[in-house]
Amino acid sequence: MRQVRYDEIAGALRSRVEAGEFAAGGALPSEAELCAAYSASRVTVRRALEKLHDEGLIASRRGVGWYLVADPLRQTLGRLGTIEAQLADAGISSTRKVLDFGFVAAPARVRRVLGERRVLEVRRLTLAADRPFARVTVWCNERLGRGLSLDDVERSTFYELLDVELGRATQTISAAAASKADATLLDVAAGAPVLWCERVTEDVNGRAVLLSEHVFPADRTEFIVELTRADRSMAPSGLRLVQ
Repeated sequence: MRQVRYDEIAGALRSRVEAGEFAAGGALPSEAELCAAYSASRVTVRRALEKLHDEGLIASRRGVGWYLVADPLRQTLGRLGTIEAQLADAGISSTRKVLDFGFVAAPARVRRVLGERRVLEVRRLTLAADRPFARVTVWCNERLGRGLSLDDVERSTFYELLDVELGRATQTISAAAASKADATLLDVAAGAPVLWCERVTEDVNGRAVLLSEHVFPADRTEFIVELTRADRSMAPSGLRLVQ
């Protein structure tokens, strides 16, 4: 009889999800509230929730409780866009929180790409529907970044702020494991799979003016490439062997 009971609760919750009662990524009622609503014990409610979890419908997070799993955000690689713009296109609200802002000695990789010894470095966290979605670090040519303030970069993207005509960009994407620092920011376990992206943006004259690093939880984003014609090998384009 107990098994039927938790199956019934799981079915009722599934119906509420399908009816759109809970927003994607939104919290479900607490276990205590569900116990009261269905006149069931905490053990029975927990088994019902775990059943929906096994189906991939819901997940839990410390300090938040159970929430409805959202479909991964699809980001296209066919155009030069920002995280915020692609979230907006998907109907998802976003906010940004600047964690660090200042002019620093360029790290070796940044110096090689931008050809600058001193750069503006901005590290920020992007939230999608109030959940951590990306840790982003941007390095900008010192001359171009000199007139920018912390308020500027918290309010607008570099693409909107820079007084330069942008040209092409090259983006490199690879799989990685979350560092302790990124795990804390993104609310995932240390070592959890993440997508690591590096983007080099050039001006119309081919000079690199921005270098950015993006780290996404692997279960919350997908990158889509549209191929205009089929190659005989049918292998994904842009593959590079990492030695």
